[in-house]
Amino acid sequence: MKSFFSALLVVIVAVFFVGSAMAVPPGKTVEFTGGGMGKVVFSGKIHHDKGLKCSDCHTKIFPMKKTEGLFKMADMKGGKYCGACHNGAKAFSTTSTANCSKCHKK
Repeated sequence: MKSFFSALLVVIVAVFFVGSAMAVPPGKTVEFTGGGMGKVVFSGKIHHDKGLKCSDCHTKIFPMKKTEGLFKMADMKGGKYCGACHNGAKAFSTTSTANCSKCHKK
């Protein structure tokens, strides 16, 4: 029984560290295809400099899995994914076309 709990603890610790490794740390960026508007560049540094931690979004807002093609502007405008914070109150709004170039890079 003791070995079962030891093995379970090892699995839990491994899952925790693998999940943390999948988030974008400060100083790093990740790029997503963005359709006709150009690729979307997420900066871990910008978000870190605003006082955010990886755990603020992962896994509450974003799943810890490959997400290419998952995020849609309609979802964000509805308050999902980036739109959970980028709503015009907490951070710049995803609904304003004046803000498109803050994330989309041609």
